[in-house]
Amino acid sequence: MNGPWPLWPSVIALAVAVIVIVFAGSRLARTADELADRTGLGEAVAGAVFLGAVTSLPGIVTTATGALEGDAAFALANPVGGIALQTVWLAIADLLYRRANLEHAAASLENLLQSIVLIALLALPVVAFATPQLQVGWVHPVTILIPVFYLYGLRLVRRMHDAPMWKPIRTNETREDNPAEEGTGSLARLWITFAALGLVVGTTGWIIGRAGLGVIAATGWPSGITGFTVTTAITSLPELIVLIAAIRMGALTLGVANIIGGNVFDVLTLSVADAFYLNGTIYSAAGATSLVLLGGTLLITAVLAAGLLLRDRRGVGFEGVSIPVIYAATIVLAL
Repeated sequence: MNGPWPLWPSVIALAVAVIVIVFAGSRLARTADELADRTGLGEAVAGAVFLGAVTSLPGIVTTATGALEGDAAFALANPVGGIALQTVWLAIADLLYRRANLEHAAASLENLLQSIVLIALLALPVVAFATPQLQVGWVHPVTILIPVFYLYGLRLVRRMHDAPMWKPIRTNETREDNPAEEGTGSLARLWITFAALGLVVGTTGWIIGRAGLGVIAATGWPSGITGFTVTTAITSLPELIVLIAAIRMGALTLGVANIIGGNVFDVLTLSVADAFYLNGTIYSAAGATSLVLLGGTLLITAVLAAGLLLRDRRGVGFEGVSIPVIYAATIVLAL
């Protein structure tokens, strides 16, 4: 592998990545919203699957880059930090949507189920941290189980979308997922646009990964904290940009599903981290700090699920206050 980038080229590269992501993210929201209507999948499923996958690409490439460089703490902290920070974005978005609490207005059983699936998926790495001696080749068995559980979770979400057994109570503040008028362009062209935007967003991930490792090498900052905060803040920007754009379009369910679906998809990145870390299982090398970050992220996700279930009517409910506090406390504990 090449040596780490110097500090200032790394900082400039991170700034350029931010600009690229901001421009691509807003276009992604519009394209995904139209795909949700044209394919009949609905905003919750389209946000979880289409947007969740594409907006997670920078984090996946950043994580793979860190794992190949042999930095286990950085590689694990980046996806875990992405999940935590992207949930904080929802709390910030509550401030932008003044009419009601965002989780109340974007009532969706699919989003609630996705949150529960996310908690289950995050429990698997906890088991891996407790059993680092288990290996299949150079990876932990959990690395294989995570994609299996993820696909089964998607199957459950699709089943709930097609035949829901429960329904949230509709209020004056609830925004319905009503398909927009038929678009003018072809569906094939829409898919091509979405794929091209995904390629642009994904390419920035490699730049962010290399630049993040450069910052670590130049400053001596702890790898885990840098991955949980600095690089995560940039790789998570697509989710924030898409969320804000979706709110402005009135596609609230799409915006919330993008965050939660992206978080669920980010757990797959833990499998990527272990697969690309070639010095044994990544869980045996990451250290106790990674477990602290994982525990805080689990708690943040549980608070989000409770917020989706209780649906506080206020603009900023208990989850909007608790999630940023837990995120900050997790960073302090990990230092």
